[in-house]
Amino acid sequence: MKTFKLVSLQLFNDKQEIVDVELTDGLIINKEDDDNTWLIEALLQEKEYKVIENTVSDKQNVELRVVITKKENDPAAFQTILHSVKNVEDLYSVLFEGHLKRTKRDYAELLLQDLVHNGMSGKDLVTEFKEKIRSRPKLSGDKVKK
Repeated sequence: MKTFKLVSLQLFNDKQEIVDVELTDGLIINKEDDDNTWLIEALLQEKEYKVIENTVSDKQNVELRVVITKKENDPAAFQTILHSVKNVEDLYSVLFEGHLKRTKRDYAELLLQDLVHNGMSGKDLVTEFKEKIRSRPKLSGDKVKK
């Protein structure tokens, strides 16, 4: 097994809107088993847990987008189920189990699409693209929910 730091977590609700979940802490574990299973554990404040509780039910399939180890890394997409939730002191441990999804679109393509969708063009587009490709902000797309 290999364990990595979970840097950010986004999930898709039933309307395929992106929902940002602010992490207190988190881990992602590659079980390195025959099924290529991953465990994703997010440690959340109650407010953030309520976001998940209102979006996902137990054993429901949920697509996650996570950034692993460093915020500069591209997000990885996972198809998961909500495996368990445990209250730990004043925090919630939320455990997802699932598989890495192979996505054809990379961060640069998604960033460019997002900037164009927000009305950027020409030199402004190039300047903004260069800045954001270095800082790697979360992409909102056209359907974001927090």
